[in-house]
Amino acid sequence: MAADARAERRIEWLSRLGALLVRALGWTWRVRVSYDADVRRLRAEGKPIVFMIWHGQMLPLLYHHRNEHVAVLISEHADGEIIARIATRLGYQTVRGSTSRGAARALLGLARVVGEGHDLAITPDGPRGPAKSLAPGPVIIAQRSGAPLIAAAVSVSRAWHLKSWDQFVIPKPFARLQVAYSSPTTVTANDARNALTEVEKMREAFDVAERRARE
Repeated sequence: MAADARAERRIEWLSRLGALLVRALGWTWRVRVSYDADVRRLRAEGKPIVFMIWHGQMLPLLYHHRNEHVAVLISEHADGEIIARIATRLGYQTVRGSTSRGAARALLGLARVVGEGHDLAITPDGPRGPAKSLAPGPVIIAQRSGAPLIAAAVSVSRAWHLKSWDQFVIPKPFARLQVAYSSPTTVTANDARNALTEVEKMREAFDVAERRARE
């Protein structure tokens, strides 16, 4: 019992500290947003969006969309509870699960969340990579929920890059960030199996978003 209490205190302390550090660092960033007219329009119409982001760009994009009650998938590995609590403190709705283990159940749960009207942010190359690879999860969720896919990308003037598989980006204090989005992409397949043939639409959307972020 005592060990459980210590573990709980550790998780709570680390999640509080993590959220504080993210907010403090993000407060210094100078963010410019472009090509977001479709995002604003869909939200004004009350239509949920499936946002696609690369795992390595997660930090600046999650900070930018804080307090918007976007749903995010948090894996159930050992550090998942800390990450989930940090995300909750940043104003996200968290869904626990994995698209690599028990993928069908996780994707059904995410499609259900989107169907209830929540935006979703998902990393097609997470949680293990390779970097910028395309797992089919987003197109399956879009097919099941009817929500459009929109890729989000960011370019950063000054950043640290972790020596991880995704070269995780941490913008330095007072860095300039350019956030941009692709146009909405609709998955037209009539079932999840046929949706797999539309994975290339994800690559095209990311190419557009990344080009726009570099403008």
